[in-house]
Amino acid sequence: MKKARSYLPTTEHALAAFGAQIAVARRERGWTAADLAERLGVSAPLVGKIERGVPGTAIGTVFEAAVLCGVPLFSVDPADLEDLAIGERRRLALLPARIRRERVQISDDF
Repeated sequence: MKKARSYLPTTEHALAAFGAQIAVARRERGWTAADLAERLGVSAPLVGKIERGVPGTAIGTVFEAAVLCGVPLFSVDPADLEDLAIGERRRLALLPARIRRERVQISDDF
């Protein structure tokens, strides 16, 4: 049996807000959930989960739904997303590849 995972309230609110944005945009386009599902290559019930902000849906599917409906990602113009990704990858390259916890030296010299 799969163990239920709990999420922070901020995460739940973000999922709900993003899902609602997708639902609004879909309806403004005059699409049914089945229409969006067909465009995504998923089932209509999965579209319902995305729009309700149910955690556990693949992030790529959620982003694809947003893009298809015209919901902006990261408050950035869609044409600038590639540049944003490149810039973040450059920043990442400057950071250590691995983060290791510092070993705590215990003094046993009593």
